[in-house]
Amino acid sequence: MDLPRIFTIRESGHRIHNPFTEDKLASLGRALRLPPGTRVLDLASGSGEMLCTWARDLGFTGTGVDISTVFTAQARARATELGVADRVTFVHGDACGHVADEPVDLAACVGATWIGDGVAGTVRLLDRSLRPGGLMLIGEPYWLRTPADRETVEACHAADVSDFLLLPELMGQFGDLGYDVVEMVLADQDSWDRYQAAQWLAMRRWLDGNPGDELAPQVRAELTTGPAQYARHVRDHLGWGVFALMKR
Repeated sequence: MDLPRIFTIRESGHRIHNPFTEDKLASLGRALRLPPGTRVLDLASGSGEMLCTWARDLGFTGTGVDISTVFTAQARARATELGVADRVTFVHGDACGHVADEPVDLAACVGATWIGDGVAGTVRLLDRSLRPGGLMLIGEPYWLRTPADRETVEACHAADVSDFLLLPELMGQFGDLGYDVVEMVLADQDSWDRYQAAQWLAMRRWLDGNPGDELAPQVRAELTTGPAQYARHVRDHLGWGVFALMKR
C-alpha cells in the first residue's frame, strides 16, 4: 500500500502538498482561534507540515494518516526537526475509512477528498471522528470560471467539468450538507505558481539523476508539456481553498 511513485517524484521538493505557502498555512491555523491542546486528526496528511507547524506554533496535538511511505517518513522527520515528536504521530495507512479512537476537536482532509469519493463522503467520514461542536477542515479545488473545452478540464486533472464547482456553489454544497462555513483561506496565483513550478524543478533534477528509470519517459513528457499547459489552462481556471466547517 503506497502512493504511486510519480507523485513523490513531482513533489519531492515540497513540504506542503497543495497550493499553500507557509504563510497561508500559518494564517489558517491562527484564523481557527483554537486553544493549545487542541486534538487534531489529519487524513491524507502528506509530509506533515500542517500538523507539525501547528503543534509548534499553536500547541496542538494529533495524528496524521497518509498512504505514502515517503511522505510519512518525511512527516516523522519534520516532527523531530521541529521538536514536536512527543505531540504528533504519523501513521502509514489508508485514510479511506479511518476513524479516530477518540473524538477529536479538529478533523481535517486538506486536498484529498478522493478518500471519501468526493466532498460529501469526506465530510461524513470526518464527522465520525469529530466531537460535538468541533471544527472540520476541507481543502478542495473549485473553478474560477467554467472551462469551455475538454482540454482545459483534463489539464486541471478533472474527468468532467462537474468534478469541481464554482466557489459559490462549493460553499453552498457545504450548507446543503448541514454545515456552516465559519472560516476559509484561499490559494492565490502566487501560491499556485509556487506549488506548480516547484514540481518542474523537482522533475528536472530527478530526470538528470535517473535517466534510465522506467518512469523517465513519463516524467520527461510531463516536464515538456506541463509548464505551458499550466499557463494556458490551469492558471486562469482552477482555484483551491481550505474551508472550516461547523455542523448546524
